Amino acid sequence: MNYRNINLLLAGFFMAVLMAFSSVSLQAAEDESFNAGPFIIEHITDSYGWHICGDGDKSVTIPLPVMLIDNGHFVAFMSNKFHHGEAAYKGYAMGWGDQKGSIVKLADDYTGHLEEGAVYPVDHVCKYDISITKNVCALIISLILITWIFLSVAKQYKRRPDQAPKGLQALVEPVIVFLQEEVIEPSLGKNAPKYTPFLLTLFFFILFNNLMGLIPIFPGGANLTGNIAVTGILALLTFFVTQFSGKKEYWKDIVNTPGVPWWLKVPLPIMPFVEIIGIFTKPFVLMVRLFANITAGHIIVLGFISLIFIFGQMAPALGYGVSVVSVFFYLFMSCLELLVAFIQAFVFTLLSAIYIGMACGEEEEPELAE
Repeated sequence: MNYRNINLLLAGFFMAVLMAFSSVSLQAAEDESFNAGPFIIEHITDSYGWHICGDGDKSVTIPLPVMLIDNGHFVAFMSNKFHHGEAAYKGYAMGWGDQKGSIVKLADDYTGHLEEGAVYPVDHVCKYDISITKNVCALIISLILITWIFLSVAKQYKRRPDQAPKGLQALVEPVIVFLQEEVIEPSLGKNAPKYTPFLLTLFFFILFNNLMGLIPIFPGGANLTGNIAVTGILALLTFFVTQFSGKKEYWKDIVNTPGVPWWLKVPLPIMPFVEIIGIFTKPFVLMVRLFANITAGHIIVLGFISLIFIFGQMAPALGYGVSVVSVFFYLFMSCLELLVAFIQAFVFTLLSAIYIGMACGEEEEPELAE
């Protein structure tokens, strides 16, 4: 069993254990209780504000712009108008029930506090939502930082040609050289220079956002690469680059797979069908692997932190005792997630290079394949 499977199993185990302990603590303290499930889900999903610290009315949150195109009109306001989902603004409110996670338009232009248990008729769900959410904000921040890093490195090369690298240059250059010599060139051969910018962009974008997600304070903490929409777009880019790079031999091998008995190709095209399905399953695997591993790691880390509050609700002394173990395992998992951040960026880039190399007709070296 590899690390990926262990990581996912641990995440599922923690969610089950935490929900069980949360139900016990809910019965023990109904007035003010800590529920681990919503706590973890809130931190790994996207939101309209960037939560810094605190809880409820005492929480500190950076408001982000809410931008909607509703019935042909552009509507914009800051997310703090919702007061953590407890208020409406000009008839707009955070959805509940089946509309949870979306913004809904109420039947009237009500502005103010939403009474718990009261019925507010919903006119429609706002479909055209172009708001700057937490993940979008994290994406903008990461793009600015990545651009600044590589522009700085490029300037160092211009100022100090033919000299030993230093600073950021010394940090980035070995990684680039390693990827070129061990991944890109063996997979793509003579086509390596053409696809090197794309593959290096993939690697550093995934790596940087993986690392930013491990930082618990602003501007870190966003689960960007644990968002399946983001990993889906990255996989889709690899899919399009692969298919548009495919040569005649690539498509010929898909339709008429060599080395396969004829009865698997005619009269029923079993192997061509399998090969065509494989075109779509490869990027799907890329998408799910990155999403699942990053999200599972965050769940496990948050699970250890949640145990402190769950046991603390039962007895303060028990909470202090568990905190020692929880902090130790939190630090251990954080170090492990630091390694995973590099591994997942490398695996995504490696598989993308192999897929593109197969489409271009360049096979990877035996050492790399092994």
